[in-house]
Amino acid sequence: MENNVDNQFIEGEIADYLLTDTGILVAYSKSILRTVENIKANVALVKEITHNKKVPLLIYLKNSPVPDKATRKFSTEQLPHIYTAMAMVSKPGLAQLIMKLLFTFQNPPIPMKSFTDDEKAKAWLMRFL
Repeated sequence: MENNVDNQFIEGEIADYLLTDTGILVAYSKSILRTVENIKANVALVKEITHNKKVPLLIYLKNSPVPDKATRKFSTEQLPHIYTAMAMVSKPGLAQLIMKLLFTFQNPPIPMKSFTDDEKAKAWLMRFL
């Protein structure tokens, strides 16, 4: 297990974050509606946490309201600017639903994979450090 004692848990509007000693950013998603405005603020927060370096993201997903088309498009466009890859940990089916919503007509802009086991997710993300 990683030693994250010195790393700060940072609270955000749409997720809370912890940058691990290995360089993986862990996000704990919140059940709120995503908007272009709060996605913009979140991108700025992630850049602040990572010192503007692209990192792999391990996100623990929660059910949340479906964002509008403009927000989904903006969110998708921002991913390659802040992350090298994304591992989504959730109950079976939730990550697949999100992938379907975001990437119906195009492939994800970064490597993405869904998991129900966070240890497998971490192992997969290690190749993107």
